[in-house]
Amino acid sequence: MTETTAPQLTLAGSYQIDPAHSRIGFTARHAMVTKVRGSFGEFRGTAVIDEANPAASSTEIIIAAASFDSSQEQRDGHVKSGDFLNVEVYPEITFRSTAVEKAGDDVWRITGDLTIRDVTNSITIDFEQNGVAKDPFGNERAGFEGSTTINRKDYGITFNAALETGGVLVSDKVGLEFDISAIKQA
Repeated sequence: MTETTAPQLTLAGSYQIDPAHSRIGFTARHAMVTKVRGSFGEFRGTAVIDEANPAASSTEIIIAAASFDSSQEQRDGHVKSGDFLNVEVYPEITFRSTAVEKAGDDVWRITGDLTIRDVTNSITIDFEQNGVAKDPFGNERAGFEGSTTINRKDYGITFNAALETGGVLVSDKVGLEFDISAIKQA
């Protein structure tokens, strides 16, 4: 009887994000009592992963701001307006890494420039590496999940309305969630 072993896949290489199997989401508190959740339906991105020298790794994500979707048409229209994302003037949201390091066995800490409405701030996101696999079509895939919280006012998004009972309509804090499936490029 001959033993067979699965081929060992390495994480190192150049990748393109597969938007059909990835999600970039958000959460924001509404009226101080509940969270509104949604996602961006259109984005693209690349990554270069160097396991031996994580500092040589990099990533870039470009999001179509008009693809904002919270499953409520009226709210989506308002968020796409000049009060929030102003998608007619600022069609893209971008994230470009400036530093990458390993923060644990399966954790990559990525610091980069997030640009919304032409305002850029540095943010840090810890991404958990979910694994590497070969799909049925022969593609080598790597999976990552990460999240962070930003303050929308740091990006010039200041619209709000006071509530009669105190507090405001929309939280300043917005959670960003990344569920990424990336395909290794030849």
